[in-house]
Amino acid sequence: MKKIDRYILGKYLTTFFFCLLLFTVIVVVVDISEKTDNFVKSKLSVSQIIMDYYIGFIPRIDAMLFPLFVFISVIFFTSKMAGRSEVIAILSSGVSFRRFLAPYLVGGLILATILWAGYQYVVPKANQIWGNFEARYIDGPATVQNNNSVVKQKLYFKLDSNSYVGIRSYDTVTKTGTGLFVQRFAGNKLVYNLRAENFSWDSASKQWKLIEPLERSFDSLSERLRKTPVRYVNYNFKPRDLRKDDYFKDQLPTPELNAFIKVERMRGSEMLNALLVERYNRDAIPFSVLILTIIGAVLASRKIRGGSGLHLAIGVVISVLYILFSRFSIVFATKGNFTPLLAAWTPNILFGLLALYLYRQAPK
Repeated sequence: MKKIDRYILGKYLTTFFFCLLLFTVIVVVVDISEKTDNFVKSKLSVSQIIMDYYIGFIPRIDAMLFPLFVFISVIFFTSKMAGRSEVIAILSSGVSFRRFLAPYLVGGLILATILWAGYQYVVPKANQIWGNFEARYIDGPATVQNNNSVVKQKLYFKLDSNSYVGIRSYDTVTKTGTGLFVQRFAGNKLVYNLRAENFSWDSASKQWKLIEPLERSFDSLSERLRKTPVRYVNYNFKPRDLRKDDYFKDQLPTPELNAFIKVERMRGSEMLNALLVERYNRDAIPFSVLILTIIGAVLASRKIRGGSGLHLAIGVVISVLYILFSRFSIVFATKGNFTPLLAAWTPNILFGLLALYLYRQAPK
């Protein structure tokens, strides 16, 4: 790495982290002003609010805006270099444009790796901290009509390849439910049926506690009945599997998310597409850092009238378009028939082509 590489890489990383710190402070100040009443009503101390809310809120919001911070940082310091004719001097000395972009790619790779590691482990934990605080102190008591309600209604899913489970209602806070039934089939014939009006999760034994379950077993000639006061059963679903709110998938570290997707695929879950989009996004979004780095460097390296202001304006427009493409892709995947893998990577494909076009048009 030569001196000019260290210079560009240093400018890249210092500008990015300064931008990250500055925007984080602004976002936190705005959030405090909006939630002051909620914080006062919660009667929590400042240290409790920081540990129970902002420890989760800051990584969550920084991860969401990370690619935007990268893009703005690259455009800002590169346009300053172009305005001082530093880019012209570098290229005039015999350095190729491809070689000029090398430290940008190194910096982008460093930041993309940081973001990728964050999405695998840090951000899910932050989402859990933030979500628990929001549910308890900000949103207030949930209602049955709310998608994120603590009470789930009419759940039905596969237990295994031959068995099905149905639940009339389930409270995700108390971990109790009503109207449980389990059916097992052999071919097209029902061979086992269990019904329990009330059930709950027993934390000590890590099993489901069924109250007065009635079991029926069938064969070709007879039916056997069995009724017990209490029965403990180890089914392959746990309380977290029944808590399928809009934010649940965001709070699972990637290894747990992979395992959950495997189970939901076996069950034929209707939320499988949303889970797959979340999983693929955890790889696609960090990769976007490299693409936006190239686009920003190519755009801002040209010295034009208007300087940094015009470059930043173009950068904001491109960032907004990227976010819109990303949102549309997710909606089409979760609500339509768009492939989740393609939905997660479509913005990168389109803007990757844009980066290639801008690179070829850039003055060498």
